[in-house]
Amino acid sequence: MRHLLAALLLVAACAAPALAVQPDEVLGDPVLESRARAISAELRCMVCQNQSIDDSDAPLAKDLRLIVRERLKAGDSDAQVMEFMVARYGEFVLLRPVMSWRNALLWAAPVLVLALGALAAVFGLKRRRAAAPQRLSADEEARFKTLLAEGEGHPPEGR
Repeated sequence: MRHLLAALLLVAACAAPALAVQPDEVLGDPVLESRARAISAELRCMVCQNQSIDDSDAPLAKDLRLIVRERLKAGDSDAQVMEFMVARYGEFVLLRPVMSWRNALLWAAPVLVLALGALAAVFGLKRRRAAAPQRLSADEEARFKTLLAEGEGHPPEGR
């Protein structure tokens, strides 16, 4: 009995996650279906936002999967389908956004923040070193002792 239970647990642990694609969505042509799955894995579900439309059960994800399959059946290339989806929903629909001049600041922001932080740390350390107290010269120390003694109403030492 233990062996059977262990085998069932092993099978359950190794099972691949079920995809949200419904049987009525699957295309008859296996080549088109594999292309549709590949494209669907690259598109973000606008409801779930951190899942591809291939993995999402949301009704909008199903609609997007159907649009992908319709475009493929109409003869569009994979790139044309992706361009259509981006034109319709914006670059946010891509799970892996492309580097472009329009979003270059977003890609560069982490590096810029780190560089600015490093500069601030360097200048802060320089300012701290410059503000550090320095040893008085012999003349300055003598003058300081004189001022202290005068302030206390005592004559300076040695006079």
